Amino acid sequence: MPSQDEVWGDDVWIARLTPTAGSSVDGLLRLPLGLDVWERHKDALVVAAAESRLAELERRRLADVERILPRAHYEARMRDGPDGGG
Repeated sequence: MPSQDEVWGDDVWIARLTPTAGSSVDGLLRLPLGLDVWERHKDALVVAAAESRLAELERRRLADVERILPRAHYEARMRDGPDGGG
C-alpha cells in the first residue's frame, strides 16, 4: 500500500540524516516531520521520508541529508540481492 506521500506524488527516499551543529539525533526524532526511522545510530539516522521533508530538514539546517536511493529501488535491491537477482 502506498504511503500518504506517494499518494500525493512526493517521492519517498531512503536517506541518512546527520544532525548539524545545534541539532542532535534525539532532536531530529522529536520533530513532527513524519520520518520513518529504519536505523538509529549514535550520530545519524537512516530514514524513509518524502523528498519535501528531506528538503525541509536541509532548508532549516537541521541535518545533512544523504539521499541513498528512492525507496522502491532500495527495496527491490534488498529483495533481489546485490547482484540484481541475476
